[in-house]
Amino acid sequence: QVQLVESGGGLVQPGGSLRLSCLASGSGLSFDAMGWYRQAPGKQRELVADISSGGITNYADSVKGRFTISRVNAKNTVYLEMNSLKREDTAVYYCNARWTIIQYWGQGTQVPVSS
Repeated sequence: QVQLVESGGGLVQPGGSLRLSCLASGSGLSFDAMGWYRQAPGKQRELVADISSGGITNYADSVKGRFTISRVNAKNTVYLEMNSLKREDTAVYYCNARWTIIQYWGQGTQVPVSS
C-alpha cells in the first residue's frame, strides 16, 4: 500500500517562499517520475512540475523561474521550492508519483497566498 504524504503547506504572503515535501511510503517501489499538481477553486487540476528518476524536470509556464522541483530517489521523496509566490498560486497542491503506468496521489496540502 503506497501512501504519499505532503507537508509544508500553509498560509504565505505574496512574494514569500514555501517548501513543500512529499514522502512516498509503504512500498519498495522506485518511481519513474514524481511531481506536483495543484487545483485552485473553480479550476481544473494542473501540472505544476515533475521530475524523472534521472532528474529531468518539467514545469508549467506559469511557475518557470519561480519554482524548483527536486527529489531524493533513495527516499522516494520529492520537494517543491516555491519562491516569489503570487495570489494566483493559491491552490491545493497534490503530490503525484508514477510507477510504470500506475499513478499515486497524496491527499493534498493547502497553500493560500494572501496578505
